[in-house]
Amino acid sequence: MFTKRLRLSLLVGAILGIFCIIGVGYRQGYAGNELYLFAMWYNRIIMGLVIGLAGNWMKKRYILRGLLLGTLVTTAFFLSTGFRDWPGFLAGIVYGIIIDYIATNYS
Repeated sequence: MFTKRLRLSLLVGAILGIFCIIGVGYRQGYAGNELYLFAMWYNRIIMGLVIGLAGNWMKKRYILRGLLLGTLVTTAFFLSTGFRDWPGFLAGIVYGIIIDYIATNYS
């Protein structure tokens, strides 16, 4: 069950989550936003999990699959911000594509 695709998706999600922490911390500050920054990173881990578990579903259309799953997962976080973190939402969509691209082509 813990396939190479799933491991790679989780790893890429964790790495991209660090970039999210840097970006959000730069925009909103690090002090006092620790829980928010952790939640952003955790959202990218969940995105990696969902994309990793997608397996062969829509395999030949992995960019569309990454777009769809990235949008679904990042929307959950975007709703919790009261629709205020547009850069984080858009980054989540792009990160979904990146995670799926890497997981599909390198696993």
